[in-house]
Amino acid sequence: MSLEVDIQHTRGAFRLAARFTAEPGVTALFGHSGAGKSTLVDIVAGLIKPDRGRIAVDGQVLVDTERGVFVPKHRRRVGYVFQDSRLFPHLSVQQNLVYGRWFARGDRQQDGAAAGNFDSVVELLGIGALLDRRPDSLSGGEKQRVAIGRALLARPRLLLMDEPLASLDEARRAEILPYVERLRDHAGVPILYVSHSVAEVARLATTVVILSEGKVTAVGPVLDILPLADSGDGGSVLDATVARHDEPFQLTVLDTIAGELQVPRLSAPVGASVRAYIRARDVMLSLHQPQEISALNVLSGKVAAIAAKGAQADIRLDCNGAIVMARLTAKSVERLALAPGRPVHAVIKSVSFERS
Repeated sequence: MSLEVDIQHTRGAFRLAARFTAEPGVTALFGHSGAGKSTLVDIVAGLIKPDRGRIAVDGQVLVDTERGVFVPKHRRRVGYVFQDSRLFPHLSVQQNLVYGRWFARGDRQQDGAAAGNFDSVVELLGIGALLDRRPDSLSGGEKQRVAIGRALLARPRLLLMDEPLASLDEARRAEILPYVERLRDHAGVPILYVSHSVAEVARLATTVVILSEGKVTAVGPVLDILPLADSGDGGSVLDATVARHDEPFQLTVLDTIAGELQVPRLSAPVGASVRAYIRARDVMLSLHQPQEISALNVLSGKVAAIAAKGAQADIRLDCNGAIVMARLTAKSVERLALAPGRPVHAVIKSVSFERS
């Protein structure tokens, strides 16, 4: 299944113009507050009628302003998960879930489909032990898992998630992220996921759509596009494999095309795939191979591009074909005489790592 979006919409002084295609997996709408992410999701959901454009899910046209087509929101088969769970407080978890399945009546899909089968959804989201409880007895992460389950049981062609983790603390976000990954890998429907968190997008997204002031500035695979994000938390994403564990020092060694990375001990087994996220501000550059330093991770590469931003500059490095971003002061760029093609060594102070 796929989502095709090509719309224009004006609200007051704000103008939104977005064009992209989303395939199965997680397509992240990424950008600062006010970039137009939530407005775009509301248009796809049918809550807002765009001034001009076309939207189609798996070939079925939901909006075509030239032909006068506008499918009402209740007929779009689009699941929507908001920042707050919006569960019915007087119903049990099971009753909330069954309410979602009610919208799938008349759908002739087989009950074995993971996105619509009650038992499959309960298992996918790990909420079997919660079925008899009421929402007021659940944690924030548990509520969001139930809300996702309710959306899936409506047999959606598309799942919209508008910053579903924004209201959760760090512990609850860590609790729910693995379940969103399961959706990405097993639910079989495209997921349009709104976020302004680079780390969140790095972990979950297969495709990234960057929005800035109502315009799509970049679209593509997360490994290629996320380093282009104009964000204070800009960084790089590296696909990696667990090579071995260094038990005496409680470290795990990851293999990437850029080179080896050593991180605090992971519970993932040898051979498991993970995704490493390196913040640009956690990368230092040296013209010579560093000696006798505390940092465990040093990658060799060359400068591919430099983007000056006032007193700072973002340095795009080519490390054996992998992109690594570094954020330096303009003074450091001048002092090191950095220029495209110059060999450097990237000293990495910190690495975030997640199961992929």
